[in-house]
Amino acid sequence: MNKLLSLLAFFFFLSTASFAQKIVSFKAMGHEDEAVQGMSGSTAYYLKIDPLVEMNGSKLVLFFEASQALIREKSYVNVIINDRPAYSARLTRDSIQQVSLNLSRNDLSSDKYLKIQVKTMLAVSDEKCKDLDNPAMWLRVKSYSYLNLVKSNANFFANVNIGNSFETMRAIVYPANPNLHDLKAVAWAYSRLKKADVRNIQVYQQGKMPDSVKNYIVVGQIDRLTPTQRSLIKVTPQKGEGLMYLNKSTAVALDTIVRLVKAGAKIMTVKSLAQSTVPSEILFITGGDDQGYEKSITSLGNINILNSTFGDYLLINKAENTFFKTIDENRSKLSFRQIGGTTNFMSGIGNLKSVYNFKNSDFSFTPKEVEIRVMANYSSLGQGDRGYLNIYLNGMLIQSEKLDGSGKVNTAVTINRYQHHKYNTLETEFRFYASGGNCNNSFNGFFAEVDVDKSYLESKNPFVTSDLSFYQYPEAFNNGTTRVVVSKKYAPFAAAALGEIIYELNNNINANNFPEFSYSDDMDVNELKKNHIIALLSHDDKLMNEFPDAPIQFNRKFRLYNNENNKIVYELSDSVSNGLAQIFYGRSNNAVLVLTATGKNMANAFSAASRSITEQLSTLSSNVAISDVNNNKYLFNISKSSENLEYIDTKSVLTRFWESYNLYILLAMLVLILLAFLYIRAKVQKSQDIFTD
Repeated sequence: MNKLLSLLAFFFFLSTASFAQKIVSFKAMGHEDEAVQGMSGSTAYYLKIDPLVEMNGSKLVLFFEASQALIREKSYVNVIINDRPAYSARLTRDSIQQVSLNLSRNDLSSDKYLKIQVKTMLAVSDEKCKDLDNPAMWLRVKSYSYLNLVKSNANFFANVNIGNSFETMRAIVYPANPNLHDLKAVAWAYSRLKKADVRNIQVYQQGKMPDSVKNYIVVGQIDRLTPTQRSLIKVTPQKGEGLMYLNKSTAVALDTIVRLVKAGAKIMTVKSLAQSTVPSEILFITGGDDQGYEKSITSLGNINILNSTFGDYLLINKAENTFFKTIDENRSKLSFRQIGGTTNFMSGIGNLKSVYNFKNSDFSFTPKEVEIRVMANYSSLGQGDRGYLNIYLNGMLIQSEKLDGSGKVNTAVTINRYQHHKYNTLETEFRFYASGGNCNNSFNGFFAEVDVDKSYLESKNPFVTSDLSFYQYPEAFNNGTTRVVVSKKYAPFAAAALGEIIYELNNNINANNFPEFSYSDDMDVNELKKNHIIALLSHDDKLMNEFPDAPIQFNRKFRLYNNENNKIVYELSDSVSNGLAQIFYGRSNNAVLVLTATGKNMANAFSAASRSITEQLSTLSSNVAISDVNNNKYLFNISKSSENLEYIDTKSVLTRFWESYNLYILLAMLVLILLAFLYIRAKVQKSQDIFTD
């Protein structure tokens, strides 16, 4: 009971005071419970470390939950930090086992990542050969494992620079009345933060950011910055010159300190306030004029420039993004190394797995069929030995190849569009069984390695349909040029949504989509046919009339019905903040994505719409998405002949009145008919009684 109370108290401790106690849980870093399965399994974590962290004195605390079937005295857990052994021990009898390890500067890699591997050797019986395929062999690394980090401001001014500052930024501030340059700057800054794994990025107009945010990005041409902001910039850009400037200072903050106190059988929390000095980082993205400002924005998309900027400011005289182009412009064939695969030498018996991840947008187009070619080397099998190479896609076995004495395997399997998703997980698994079932001498005798350079994915045919769907987003915009169009009056609310869109357009292995930005009022309608279009528009924007092929005309009041029961599913209303998105082919077979928003909270509505279309969708044919600020989402497949779409404004006032109140009118008529019947019947009965008398 005491262990349970302690565990619950620890959960509360992590959720309420992790920042004050300099504790960061694995869950806060994006890692849920991780299962390590099999006799000899492993899992790895790559955790980005803030440059202000002092590794000497910091700690790693891991929590393990082991299968109840394991023989604890014969089961081992090993922790490897930065490719060096750090801990090895038998499992204890505790249901939740805790391991606390001191960290040092030597545990940090050169790129400031903390690499943690957890490897196991498990047993459920006295004969290890019988344990190979036992599903009871598992150990789970809990998500409330954490890093207790010591933060020091001693080297703050020396260690923090433009190149490593993005990981600590939490918000973006833009001018109150943003122009197209400002929107573009916010979008690319947002995309850069998201690539740096920053979560819950906030976007604020000037003057609306809370004082509690200390690390943030400010965008704006230098003449449009406030006097206070300009006073923080010690370098003045000239005309035609871009500038990135990092202002570093310290500020006083008030934190809540939570202490855990044991009172009898209970764990109590005691809160107190403490004043501390915290670093403040403000990164300015600006320029001497609009031309220079554009150079700074262009540099935001160049990861090589950003990662190699080790100073506090960067003056930009020339900026281009042609470095993104590669020899394979078509991107129809991708090696395993290109999708993140690394050389992985595996030995032993049982299931030896390697995992790879790829997206449809990694290809130039949405693939209809994908050939998966796996080439690998392994130790040749002896007489009577059995070995297999299994290939899994999204958890399903799609290919099994029997190994022989050659020591080489070259196999391929082609998957169709129903088998792969927008985001996919590919696994290769070697399985080895010694001859006669005698495996005692074979645990170190088998090894295998997938050749990540020769193994590849190849898109065979493009997925072409008469109607465009979200399943084909964002790769429908990969080829050709893309233009972003914004309604001028909606520009102040579109910044965060544009960040999500720019990130998604470039969230692939060959990011090179740099769209032009335009206001809808200034848009030449002829350009709508020459480019792919992404438009963030108001309902009544006249540009909507230039998209006659849109599934829904958002500038007209409409409602959607469920085809099965004919009930209204959605009705356009300005009283609810909704984001509406639709994707379709334009008149020149170009891809068009249109987003709009309703209600008072339009910024969050736009953001909700932009996020909803990037998720792993369960349908291949949705072309209309409606989402609200509470993350509720509805997907529809709408065509011009759809019976589940109805425009309300095409009907007369009398027709709309009849449709709204017809049931009440019919009910009233029935009541009147019944009353008339009863009245006539009473009169007839009275007449009969008089006649009888």
